[in-house]
Amino acid sequence: MRGRTILLAVALSLCSSAVLADLEVYKDYDVSESFWGVSTIKVKSNMIDAYLEGLKKTWMSGCEVSKSLGQIEGCKIYVSDLPDSGDFNVMLVTMFKNDEMAAPNKARYEAWVAKYGAAQLKSTNEQAQRDYPAMREIKGEYRLREITLK
Repeated sequence: MRGRTILLAVALSLCSSAVLADLEVYKDYDVSESFWGVSTIKVKSNMIDAYLEGLKKTWMSGCEVSKSLGQIEGCKIYVSDLPDSGDFNVMLVTMFKNDEMAAPNKARYEAWVAKYGAAQLKSTNEQAQRDYPAMREIKGEYRLREITLK
């Protein structure tokens, strides 16, 4: 009986210390208003250069238009040095100022299409639909925010 009492006391002290260790948002850390939209992609290792060539014409050209219009803060492409290991080997990252800038907005969309060009949009969509399925598989989509511990 005494052993059970000691075990219960130890278990309760562990539980209570875990509760005391919880941090509180805005008191113990801040969460950024800006966020990164991250796509993780598994590209066939022999197709990475071809995929990057396509991204330059499609995804990055669209990102540049969005950035020039102030709709996003920027875009980045990351490629693993070890393309055959892990679940993904390419990350596409879009940096947004805040949630509002990622929400659907007709005026922003129309401004983007006007600057990007309807013909170019059609062409890049056709290329992406034709070429990308044979090169890659999208593994995940994430929204990441920076945490600043106080």
